[in-house]
Amino acid sequence: MPTTNAKTFSVKLDNEMRARIEHVAEARHRSPHWVMREAIQQYIDREMKREAFLQDAQKAWEEFRETGLHATADEVETWLSSWGTDNELPAPACHK
Repeated sequence: MPTTNAKTFSVKLDNEMRARIEHVAEARHRSPHWVMREAIQQYIDREMKREAFLQDAQKAWEEFRETGLHATADEVETWLSSWGTDNELPAPACHK
């Protein structure tokens, strides 16, 4: 028997949620186990990306507070509006 690093977690679900999981599993020709693992994986991936975004935002805020360097919303909007046009502009320079 192959060894695995997987460990079992126990989750209590009400009857309605169990029925919904079983319905999706049947519709997708998958097991309820697969549906639950997929749902958890997608949720964790999304939350990890959210956490990374928040950490990047905090880092950017701290850098701005230290240096004062920034580009205004109007400068960025003008730049973004030029994307895909014949007159595409370079990214705005940061300034104080």
